[in-house]
Amino acid sequence: EGVAILLIISIDRFLIIVQRQDKLNPYRAKVLIAVSWATSFCVAFPLAIGNPDLQIPSRAPQCVFGYTTNPGYQAYVILISLISFFIPFLVILYSFMGILNTLRHNALRIHSYPEGICLSQASKLGLMSLQRPFQMSIDMGFKTRAFTTILILFAVFIVCWAPFTTYSLVATFSKHFYYQHNFFEISTWLLWLCYLKSALNPLIYYWRIKKFHDACLDMMPKSFKFLPQLPGHTRRRIRPSAVYVCGEHRTVV
Repeated sequence: EGVAILLIISIDRFLIIVQRQDKLNPYRAKVLIAVSWATSFCVAFPLAIGNPDLQIPSRAPQCVFGYTTNPGYQAYVILISLISFFIPFLVILYSFMGILNTLRHNALRIHSYPEGICLSQASKLGLMSLQRPFQMSIDMGFKTRAFTTILILFAVFIVCWAPFTTYSLVATFSKHFYYQHNFFEISTWLLWLCYLKSALNPLIYYWRIKKFHDACLDMMPKSFKFLPQLPGHTRRRIRPSAVYVCGEHRTVV
């Protein structure tokens, strides 16, 4: 389910930054989250009821795929690998490549724009001609930070899930590989590495997302708050999604 959410966010960033289309609203976000949960349940449910069946040794972890000649089980392992890793990996990678190419193109266009033309246009059109580039700069900076956060989550996803997925695929189709003496020991460590992804995600949210950081501090009991906090009325209140346009005599949100 976490992979599906990361996939949805990556596609949303791609549409906003590359295609200049903001398709995601609160209602659609709720629908997509519900669909991701339902899909995850449908994918995991067959194994929960023992179908397809696989004879697992007593010393083997129950969450590790093993060698079998059952075509149905092999097809299920391939389906799981495609849905949980390979398809999200390819789609997210394509989205990131498009976003990086757009950001690089925009940076080159901004730096290559003659400064003299900007100043002459500003003198002819007045201060309002400077507000639009400033507005776009703030908005793009916020989107770039969000993209960097998703990039970190994507890197953690690859490091944690790629070894286990590859290991499971090889073990399902290779009898010699599955019956190695250290197979179950290695598979257990790789399984824990997958669990590590779920443990690292909240820490990344706390580090990168200010709203999540503030919400965690508000929920934390006062006895666990070791660092001094500013009084509530002195804290700076901002909306990260808002665009602030500064003029000579006023500031407009």
